[in-house]
Amino acid sequence: MKLLLQSALFISLLFFFFTARAQYLINNDSAFNAGTVNSGRVWGLAFGDFYFKSHSDSLNRGVKAQYTGIPQNRNAFQYRRIYLGYDYHISLNFSTEMLLAAEDNSPAGNPPSSTMASGDLLQNGKMAPYIKYMNLRWNNIWNGTDCVIGLMPTPVSAYSEKCWTYRSLERVMTDFIGSTPTYDFGASLQGVFDPNTKNYGYFLLVGNGAKAVPENDNFKWFYAEVWGKFFDKHLQVNLYSDYERLNWTPSWHHYRNMERILINYSTAAFTIGAEGYINNLAKDNFATKKGLGVDTLNASATGVSFFVRGPIIKNKISYVVRFDAFNPNTNINNTAYSQYIGNIPGYTESSTKQTFFLASFDITLNKHVHILPNIWYTHYATKLSNLKGKINGDHDLVYRMTFFFSFGK
Repeated sequence: MKLLLQSALFISLLFFFFTARAQYLINNDSAFNAGTVNSGRVWGLAFGDFYFKSHSDSLNRGVKAQYTGIPQNRNAFQYRRIYLGYDYHISLNFSTEMLLAAEDNSPAGNPPSSTMASGDLLQNGKMAPYIKYMNLRWNNIWNGTDCVIGLMPTPVSAYSEKCWTYRSLERVMTDFIGSTPTYDFGASLQGVFDPNTKNYGYFLLVGNGAKAVPENDNFKWFYAEVWGKFFDKHLQVNLYSDYERLNWTPSWHHYRNMERILINYSTAAFTIGAEGYINNLAKDNFATKKGLGVDTLNASATGVSFFVRGPIIKNKISYVVRFDAFNPNTNINNTAYSQYIGNIPGYTESSTKQTFFLASFDITLNKHVHILPNIWYTHYATKLSNLKGKINGDHDLVYRMTFFFSFGK
């Protein structure tokens, strides 16, 4: 009897070992990349800096800038983003992704109680993870097209971040200063018009416009992008548009509509990219008359961004340079009005132009581990003729040693 029990235990242990071994093999990264049913992968990334703020704008401008309000000579170590994700193939037709994210307040270091802070810090100052992505993908709902529902990236960032590559240094312009959601809860169609060559595609999404928080109105955000790849896929062109009603009464039709073009040309020697947009803000600006009263006016915000990057020593050291110019309101009338106040977060101070410059070296210790010394600079200047002094030209200047690492994909 004892021998029988020992034999049964041994067989059970062998069965458990080989079952666990088989389960491990089917749930590794190679199996996931091959699209194997019941395969999944854990992945993650993090980036942060040691920064030193050499100069601070005297008026703390730049509502969405990373270092607005941080005092001059402040230095600190900080994480700006931590991701932990899990991707899983449910079947040949269905897959899912989940992403937990924790990000520092932007502007960096401002406490949660600050009126400028917008991030994921708790009241005690600790970073709080939240569910950033959680979606179900129906693969090939028809040939070349997937249907996705849930929390997901939006078209405004899905392709532009891949072109830019260096999210660890800064957000793309439409996220950095354009106040357009880079992720949202909704339903989308994502696909290609030519499944065999995959040179032309599209991304359509209807979302809440509220990112990861519950919706608080009846208006939906409509996103649309089409893209094409040319010259043996070295050149990519993306055309993007979105629309959202913000308030809709008989006397106040308040909405926003962005139009954007993204051009990216990539070779082994260099990659150069350009992005430009116009954000039409209908009945958004409260303009103070030089006489009496306030008018509600239309505004148009514009932005252009240029970057170039390339290797210095292949797979060892690269360079990155970027320049952005942002105009929050092209409809300034200094003769009739003395002040403009916007009604959309991110555009509340709508008369200050911003110019952004970034330069960095990318030191690759491993394809998943990077050190990036860089300079971060934003210049501010008013468009109002009645204001003088430093308001016409002041800046934030930050020196950083950025680090980035990833695993799992």
